[in-house]
Amino acid sequence: MRRNSRLTASAVAVAAMSVLASACTGQPETGATDDPNAKTTITFWHGWSAPSEVKAIQANVDRFEARHKNIKVNVVGNINDDKLNQALRAGGSKGPDVVSSFTTSNVGKFCSSGAFADLKPFIEKSKLDLEKTFPKVTLEYTQFEGKRCAMPLLTDAYGLYYNKDAFKKAGIKAPPRTMSELTATAKKLTKTRGDSYEQLGFMPNYHGYETTTEHYMGSWDQQYFDADGKSNIAKDPAFAAMFRQQKKLVDELGGFEKLEKFRGTFGDEWGAKHPFHTGQVAMQMDGEWRLGMAEDAKVPFEVGVAPMPVADDEADSYGKGFLSGTIMGIAPASRKQNAAWELVEFMTTDTEAVVEFANAIRNVPSTFDALKSPDLKLDPRFKTFLDIARHPKSSTPAGAVNGATYLQTIQEFGYQYEKGAVKDLKAGLEKTAAQIDTDIAKAK
Repeated sequence: MRRNSRLTASAVAVAAMSVLASACTGQPETGATDDPNAKTTITFWHGWSAPSEVKAIQANVDRFEARHKNIKVNVVGNINDDKLNQALRAGGSKGPDVVSSFTTSNVGKFCSSGAFADLKPFIEKSKLDLEKTFPKVTLEYTQFEGKRCAMPLLTDAYGLYYNKDAFKKAGIKAPPRTMSELTATAKKLTKTRGDSYEQLGFMPNYHGYETTTEHYMGSWDQQYFDADGKSNIAKDPAFAAMFRQQKKLVDELGGFEKLEKFRGTFGDEWGAKHPFHTGQVAMQMDGEWRLGMAEDAKVPFEVGVAPMPVADDEADSYGKGFLSGTIMGIAPASRKQNAAWELVEFMTTDTEAVVEFANAIRNVPSTFDALKSPDLKLDPRFKTFLDIARHPKSSTPAGAVNGATYLQTIQEFGYQYEKGAVKDLKAGLEKTAAQIDTDIAKAK
């Protein structure tokens, strides 16, 4: 699934979202007094655009309409968060009733601003036991400070892809399990050619595909904020450890400038010329969708899949990883919120709907029942991602009132540190933490 490019664009768009007037869903003024049994038409906006994805969405909507014959769904695809933001601010009858987003890191902003309606009354009315339905991490990234404004719809789990043929040639018998092993394995797999590379073991740079600071942090047990809501990145040793480890990878694999020059030769992230597909890199941090893409690209080598290596002092947590996913919610200006909830509940909790959608677009199911369903028709290697999604120590970044802004601030610091522009890591993290706290204070 083409996720990260959308995540990046969405994060930028929604980080600038204006604060909307909050509304308490379930009260008459929000439109939640509509009769869900009456004949009606609701509008569902989503961000998928590839033909196979659009077809999969429509198939699920068809299942919903077959079960709810009184509700018709007008499906509008290829809606990015910028368009969604504009519609939610404008309101009106032409706007969406049901909305979805790929940007879990902006749920804090969605919930605190009222951009997405509060779902608590609907959940209580449906008597849903969320803790028995969804893994803990998905529940965490669909609420903010006790307010649940979204439901999880499929999950993205990040792992390590590796070229088994390259491993065999290098005499490497198993994928790395710790960050030290990742460094050693990447060096062993790297073959230089002049001032460039014939094969790079792993692309560590933060501008590399999927190798962002937040994705790396999935390999550490970390806490982005302290109990008082202040940035914890300068106090939690996990962050300094991650930055040092990534910088070590950069330095030992040839240095920032050499790696960046090689990165400039990479093809598009979503096409057949992806550097992992072409053999330019032998290991790749990526989400579950890459497996299907590699198969579609007919790569000339055997693809291996494993969890990302973890911090050296957390070896017993191997198997965990970074998680994110798609979220669904209800537009606060909708006058058909009860009908809208019927669609949200169906798409996010109905086992058949979740399984069929996961099968169609090669994503990880988002409910316990779907994760263990015998109807999952996925590549056997996909089990690695199912296990990552279920792992008790898998994680996702904490929510914030200004959404993804704090993650972008950390990423910007990463760009400066990896190229050597920042020499004092401790001072740099303290300055970055202060900026995060300032930005959040301004957003409240």
